[in-house]
Order: sequence, then C-alpha cells, then structure tokens
Amino acid sequence: MRAHAAVLGMVLAGIGVVASDPASAAEPRTLAAGGRTRVYRLYVPRSLPRDKPAALVLAFHGGEGEGATLEPFLRFDDLADREGFLVAYPDAVGKHWNDGRENEHFESYREKVDDVAFVSALIDAIAKEHRIDPARVYATGISNGGIFSHYLAARLSTRIAAIAPVAGGIAEPFRASFHPERPVSVLLMNGTEDPLVPYHGGGVRRGTNGRVLDTEEAARIWAAADGCTKEPRVETLPDADPHDACRAKRSRWTGGREGAEVVLYTFEGGGHTWPGGRQYAPEILVGRVCHDVDATQVIWDFFKAHPRP
Repeated sequence: MRAHAAVLGMVLAGIGVVASDPASAAEPRTLAAGGRTRVYRLYVPRSLPRDKPAALVLAFHGGEGEGATLEPFLRFDDLADREGFLVAYPDAVGKHWNDGRENEHFESYREKVDDVAFVSALIDAIAKEHRIDPARVYATGISNGGIFSHYLAARLSTRIAAIAPVAGGIAEPFRASFHPERPVSVLLMNGTEDPLVPYHGGGVRRGTNGRVLDTEEAARIWAAADGCTKEPRVETLPDADPHDACRAKRSRWTGGREGAEVVLYTFEGGGHTWPGGRQYAPEILVGRVCHDVDATQVIWDFFKAHPRP
C-alpha cells in the first residue's frame, strides 16, 4: 500500500525524483504576497552577465509537486550555466496552482489565491536583485504547471513574452474570459496518449480535477489572439528513437503581431511526460516518454527566438 501511494504521489506531481538526482542548486527564498509568505527557489548561474540584463525563466511544478523536485528533473540549470539566464522555481499554495479550472479540490482555488499577482510580485522581487530584461521573461511548466502557464500568460500578457506548457491545456472555464492584452508566443507539447490530461480535452484525471480544452483548439485560440496565420504549417519530425513507440509532429502558426508565433508539438503515442526526460513512473500510469526531441533544449531555443519586441 505504501509503495502504491508513493507511485501515485509521483504521478500527481507530474514528475518523479529518484535517489540519484542531484540536490537542488537553486537558493530558497520567501516573498510576502497576497497576505501569505510564498516560497520559491532561484537559480543564479555564475555566467550571469553583469554588463546587460538577463532573461528569466519561470518553471511551474505539477499538482502535488514543488519547485525543489522540479528543478533537477527539467535540467534548466545546466542550460542557464551555458546561456547565462535566471531560473525561478516557485511553490504553489497547497501544491496546486490556481489555473482557471475552478477546482474545489485545490486549496489555492478555495482560498482564492491570486497566483498571477504572486508571479508579478515575484518578477519584481527578482528584478530588485538582478538586472532582468523585461522583454525576456518566460514561463514553462508541466501538468498543473502547464495549465497555469496558459492562464498566467493570458492574464499577464504585458509581462510574459513566451510560454511553453507541457502536458497541460487551457482550463475549460477560463475560455470565456481568455483575452490577453498583448501577443504571447506559445510552444505547446502534448502526448496523444496522456492518461491524465487528455490531448483532445475533457476531464483531467478522468474528470476528478476539472476540465481542459482540446490541445489543438488551445493552439488555435492562441494563434487567433496573436494574429497568426489561420492554418498551420505541419511537418513530421525525424524518428530519432525508433524504440520509444512515439512519433513527433510539429504544427506552426506564424506571422503574429509583435513577431508572435504558436508552435504545437504533438507526440503521437506520448503520455503525461516530459519529452526527452525520464520515465518517472510506470507507463501504465503516465504513458510513454518520447525521445524524438529534448523538450528542455527546444523550449529554451523557442524562448531565445521570441523575446518581446
């Protein structure tokens, strides 16, 4: 029973951490926001430029997760060392982001936690310590963190240049009020065989955790909001790993206002996983990991190519 509970906890978190993972290298910090003391971790690479402002990547954990476990799983710190950008790993209230699903199971929703205001305050707090380029503030996340990335960007489009949600769609109740003020470039990564956040929309975790929109509809919604082309250019990517029973397809909507672009990576056969990452739980629970792309590298390359004008 205890072993089953441990695996379930990994699934709910959206990631798993094994004993061989390195300890978190980011520094723990606290921030007063919304009448609460919020916690986050900040990774500052030694290569952070001193003569110019740096990019900031905000990484949001999945449900029941926390920033400290997400950090070694995503491997953004290694990229930050090479590329010279900051990475923040915030913690949600009650381990769930208030992501627009209006889910009574989440403490953050029941307590009306304003996570958008928290993130805005977080950006300000980091900017007091380090020179942040306001044109290069980005957000990514998995599962609940991915769903929240959509919600955050639509509500804070004046400060977020681009997002890259993984295994997370737009919350269905949020659709009616989805009206970003400015264009936001969006990179979506979803598996067609995700057993927790369904690719074609519907109930999350079989209806127990709210609902999300169809993944391709979410991409079209962002493309329309950004003023991109109505029809995407679609291409099948090389099968880099013939043994993972997965193929990747990329759909691209271009020509958006302020240089915005929407890109959807569809992983046919992929599950509730981080492409190129670890199989953190059994396939029967979360589905397969696709290895045709390294999501962490692809996301950073997308961010680099899409600063705010």
